[in-house]
Amino acid sequence: MIAASVPMMVRLPVWRARLAVALLLAAFLVLAGRSLYLQSMHTEFLQGKGEARYSRVLEVPATRGRVVDRNGDALAISTPVKSVWAIPDDVNATPAQLKSLASLLSLDPRELSRKLSDAEREFVYLKRQIPPEAAARVAELAIPGIHQQNEYRRYYPGGETMAHVIGFTGVDDVGQEGIELAQQAVLAGTAGSRRVIKDRLGRVVEDVESIRAAQDGRDLSLSIDSKIQNLAFGALKAAVEAHKAKAGAIVVLDVRTGEVLALANLPTYNPNNRARLTGAQLRNRVMTDTFEPGSTLKPFTIGLAIETGRITPQTMIQTAPGALTIGTYTIHDAHADGKAGGAMSVAQVIQKSSNVGAAKIALSMPREEMYDMFKRVGFGAAPRLGFPGEAVGRVREAKTWRPVEQATMAYGHGISVSLIQLARAYTVFARDGELAPLSLLKTGVAAEGKRVFSPEVARALRDMLESAVQPGGTAPRARIVGWRVGGKTGTAHKQENGGYAAHKYVSSFVGFAPVSDPRLVIAVMLDEPSAGQYYGGQVAAPVFSQVMQGALRLLGAPYDAPLSPIEMPGEGDEAKENT
Repeated sequence: MIAASVPMMVRLPVWRARLAVALLLAAFLVLAGRSLYLQSMHTEFLQGKGEARYSRVLEVPATRGRVVDRNGDALAISTPVKSVWAIPDDVNATPAQLKSLASLLSLDPRELSRKLSDAEREFVYLKRQIPPEAAARVAELAIPGIHQQNEYRRYYPGGETMAHVIGFTGVDDVGQEGIELAQQAVLAGTAGSRRVIKDRLGRVVEDVESIRAAQDGRDLSLSIDSKIQNLAFGALKAAVEAHKAKAGAIVVLDVRTGEVLALANLPTYNPNNRARLTGAQLRNRVMTDTFEPGSTLKPFTIGLAIETGRITPQTMIQTAPGALTIGTYTIHDAHADGKAGGAMSVAQVIQKSSNVGAAKIALSMPREEMYDMFKRVGFGAAPRLGFPGEAVGRVREAKTWRPVEQATMAYGHGISVSLIQLARAYTVFARDGELAPLSLLKTGVAAEGKRVFSPEVARALRDMLESAVQPGGTAPRARIVGWRVGGKTGTAHKQENGGYAAHKYVSSFVGFAPVSDPRLVIAVMLDEPSAGQYYGGQVAAPVFSQVMQGALRLLGAPYDAPLSPIEMPGEGDEAKENT
């Protein structure tokens, strides 16, 4: 008997089918509502998410402005370079490719592997600012995930000669020292931007639009004259080496315009290669270092006394017996005249650099008048050149001066100045009593000065300062052929551990020429000359002479003295300078 096969029929409840349809419909409505919501209410959000996968905004670097000297010669220029960067996750290279890449980038292979193994970083620089030829060889490797970008690197044709004037920029082309830092806003310009489309390997496949055009930095024309700068640097370097000085500095000013024509320091550095740069090399001593100026301050005290009618150049000052005791402190003279007894004129006080004579003249005046005069010639205030680290110096309030301090300030002790302040102060004598404003940028026009002394007093001081460089003065080595020169030596013990070091000196000379119509002021300073000679007339005055003669020739200044050779003094023939 064959059993009949009866199919089993299962009937589901109607409500369950309806529930399933309802749930599917609800889900569809939710998705449709969400889609409508996002596309109508959050359009920008979705577009941003989409564009983030292919659209990029790239910075368009601005070209940094050039720095040129007053004659248009380049002192700082930007050259195009490449920087190599990577997306670590995208890098796919063979060991041989990585070895070649490390060699081209001058990287240790282990350092390169470390950078590329950092999977947490989406972007890493492998090498900044490589030459275009090296970048081309990197591109030839065609390694996925390795990319390049255009940048600029600064090049400084003047090298170590111009280092303390120009300074340098960092790897991001931002000024770090000197003019590069002081004029960063002018030189840098403003970077632009553009929108591009990139593929998954980071390659630009389409340039969409320019968002903001780059604005290149402005060129700067400095007051510096490269020829005079080279002359000053060479003379200073030779003197530092010859006298085994710890450091040296020199600055050359144009009397008429107040422009800085040269500024040099030693030690120095090469801004194109800063691998072994030290703090001592970076110091712009002309601007940042202060020192006691010594006898270079005597003309200011004497000028004030003449201006106020207390003395004349012919007034006789008793300096015998070559010493002056104030309380427990004794001021000494090194010259023979005072020790032999007798008096000397005010003009001879300058010529022989008498401490006793300067101190007696200072003590004849109220201390407030001296303080005011020091402030009016720019001591105790930054020269306002806009240069990084300009020193203010130190001039204590007059009410704190004791008589001995007033006396020693007359010959440059108890007061501190920078070399640029001292050079600027001497423009008072060169400009018929006016203090010149200074500029590191080319102006080419006569500067309006500030009256300190009357023209008659300034000219009288010029004559006295000329006598200081004649035979019998403290600086006959400052004389030059063809032009009359005036100036003053300074030799001061260095301050150390709250007192004065017995055998460490700062030696200086400040002067101007031609005396008949001054064109330049030059100030020279040598720190700790240690080869035996240390008087300013011995170590600093010859630097002044060499630079002044060369600079006046370059400027075509008219002669105001015979062109006959000058006989330089032998050992012991020149007057000793007081310290």
